[in-house]
This record gives sequence, C-alpha cells and structure tokens, in this order.
Amino acid sequence: MTDPSPDTPTAVDRVDAAIARIETAIAARAERGAALARRHAALKARMAEAVAALDDVIARGGPR
Repeated sequence: MTDPSPDTPTAVDRVDAAIARIETAIAARAERGAALARRHAALKARMAEAVAALDDVIARGGPR
C-alpha cells in the first residue's frame, strides 16, 4: 500500500470536514428559523392591531 501524499486528505480529514459542513448548515437553519419566528410575531402583532381597529369601527356603528 502506498502512503498518501501530504496534500491528500485522509478519511479522518474528510469526516471532520463533513461534520463542519453539517454544523454550519444546522446553525444557518436555526438562524432562518429564528428570523421566521420574529417575522411571524411582528405579523401577528400587526394583525391584532388591525382586528382591534376593525372592532372599534364596528362597535361605533361604522362611518355614516
């Protein structure tokens, strides 16, 4: 069997690189999930304000 050249990654190097890529992907996905949760919360708050404003208009009998 021949010895691998110093520039050839070993199996351990390839596994380490794969683990690093997986960890990066997990972190990116978690950040996207957090961003989506923030956007959802903002939308939910705006919708609650809009519904409350509509409730006020309905309670007053609407514009005449």
